[in-house]
Amino acid sequence: MSHLFSPLRLREITLPNRIAVPPMCTYSASNGMATDWHLAHLGSRASGGAGLIITEATAVTPVGRISPNDLGLWDDCQVEPIARVTRFIHQQGAIAGVQLAHAGRKGSTWVPGTGVGTLPVEQGGWQVQAPSERAFGDGFAVPQALDETGIQQVIADFSAAAQRALAAGYRVVEVHAAHGYLLHQFLSPLANLRTDEYGGSFENRTRLTREVVAAVRAVWPQHFPVFVRLSATDWVDGGWSIEETVALARILREEGVDLIDTSSGGMVPSASMPLGPGYQTGFAEQVRREAGIATGAVGLITAAEQADHIIRTRQADLVLVGREILRDPYWPLHAAQALGQPAHWPHQYLRAAPAGSTQRGSL
Repeated sequence: MSHLFSPLRLREITLPNRIAVPPMCTYSASNGMATDWHLAHLGSRASGGAGLIITEATAVTPVGRISPNDLGLWDDCQVEPIARVTRFIHQQGAIAGVQLAHAGRKGSTWVPGTGVGTLPVEQGGWQVQAPSERAFGDGFAVPQALDETGIQQVIADFSAAAQRALAAGYRVVEVHAAHGYLLHQFLSPLANLRTDEYGGSFENRTRLTREVVAAVRAVWPQHFPVFVRLSATDWVDGGWSIEETVALARILREEGVDLIDTSSGGMVPSASMPLGPGYQTGFAEQVRREAGIATGAVGLITAAEQADHIIRTRQADLVLVGREILRDPYWPLHAAQALGQPAHWPHQYLRAAPAGSTQRGSL
């Protein structure tokens, strides 16, 4: 039976355990380039024992950033600074993954803690894009609706960014189609008011996500996995639903996607979410069961026993531990000890490791 510290094989990549660090924005890049912060932050999580480290939302174009301080892979000069990080992650025995993203109408925002809403152009902001001219909420700019040329450019940007991600040493790529960002905006009737082939029906609203995934899969090596992050529900009547998520997951499985990173919400600020331990895990279980594809569970997963239960009961194949692993970079090592599983410590720290711990090798 699979458990939290059993390996997970996806194509020709084997994760040493089922613990992943999810993509969490830190707003610490310079002109889209990784800094020493990213090496220290992501490197500490790799040395802390997580099997997969997914770099935060990485913009495929400058207008796809959430804030001016986002990471990016829209230019070749951004490859080497993040390659330094992926090399270190692999030296620690973990796998490096990246989430490619376009913020759409939720772009050009203030860095958290400095303001709320859209950052004015005269202060470094930019014109945001979306499927339709509907703002995210109060204080956010009305976006420019993408035309056919703009949509094709988005697809090309994701493809080019995936190629740069490969050059940077990543072995897993995730397409971000959740949390109210551009691809999710096309999926949801709450943001997509189009009447052309990219709006209206389920087939039309999912078209851009399917085309982006196909473009990424075409340039990503067949022996490396592709993930897609989906919001299973908008938590609002008339929005994107779990039933549509399952239907899209079935299609994506046939198009070469290996895992659905299952989250929820983010489309409208008025949504009410029933926050609580594991409140999104049921979505991951439903997608896994009904779409026949591996899933990742995320959302207030904090305890070792809780994470292990999710894997043992086949609710998901991977757990993405976010806030708890921010609080404790060595949460995986502590979880192994709590569950009585072998803990593989960095050799530099073996003198402080519990009895029975072993040295971790590089990948």
